[in-house]
Amino acid sequence: MAKLFITLASLSGMLAVAFGAFGAHALKSRLDDYAMGVFQTAVQYHFYHSLALLAVGVIALSQPHTTLLRSSGWLFLVGIVVFSGSLYLLSISGARWLGAVTPLGGLAFIAAWGCLAAASWKLVV
Repeated sequence: MAKLFITLASLSGMLAVAFGAFGAHALKSRLDDYAMGVFQTAVQYHFYHSLALLAVGVIALSQPHTTLLRSSGWLFLVGIVVFSGSLYLLSISGARWLGAVTPLGGLAFIAAWGCLAAASWKLVV
């Protein structure tokens, strides 16, 4: 589990850098201020939660069989895909209905942080 989450976090961080650069260079002149703000929010949350996923992987090195920790990792990944992914698509396509999907990713982030907190409470003596 640790190896998987560390690898996924690394790849996710790599994509966050690539998307951030893409937004700053290729999209800056093509998107209006609103869409650029949406794209930047997606990149920000993508970065933050890639680091959170990395933390889950590092903690899992010493606690590989903790269900709450595993749940936290998967929920962070789902949150990145759904929250940031929907915002990336919304900013580029202008499809406003994607805004209705974004909160589901936010709920995944909230649940992931809750699982991480509960796992930490159980693990730390």
